[in-house]
Amino acid sequence: MLDVALTAVENSALAEALRTSRTAYPIVNGLHIIGLAVLFGSILSLDLKLLGLFPQIPVQPLALYLPRVSACGLGLAAATGLLLFSIQPRDYAENSAFLIKVGLVLIGTAHAAWVHSTQGWKRAARENGSVAKRLRVSAALSLSIWSAAILAGRFIAF
Repeated sequence: MLDVALTAVENSALAEALRTSRTAYPIVNGLHIIGLAVLFGSILSLDLKLLGLFPQIPVQPLALYLPRVSACGLGLAAATGLLLFSIQPRDYAENSAFLIKVGLVLIGTAHAAWVHSTQGWKRAARENGSVAKRLRVSAALSLSIWSAAILAGRFIAF
C-alpha cells in the first residue's frame, strides 16, 4: 500500500516536471535552504537570548516576533521539502537519515508548540524580566533538536 502511494507520487506530473526542468529543481532546493535558514536563524536568535546571551536586548519583542518568523521558515521548508521528496520518494522513505530528520522536525515543532503554551513562555512574551530555568532548559533542548535535524539532513545525500 505504501509502495503504491510512493510510486504514484514519484510518477506525478509535478515530480516529473521537477526532474526534467533545468531550473525547477535548483530553485526549489534553494528555496528549501532559505526556509531552513529563516527557521533556524530565528530559533537560534531566540534560544540564545533565552539562554542569557544578549542581555541588553529584551526578551519580549523577540518572543513576540521570532516565533512567527520561525513558522514562516518552517512552512517554506516543509512545502519545498515535500516537492523535493516527490522526486524520489521511495529512496527517501528508505533513507534512515531522512527518516531521522523528519522525526526531529516533528519533535522540534511539537516541542515549540508545547513551550509556547506554558506559563513561563507567556510570562517571557509579556514581560522583560528574568527567564525561568525551565524555559532556559527548553531553549537548550530546542537548539539541540534543530541542530540535529540539520545534521541529519546533510547526511541524506551520503
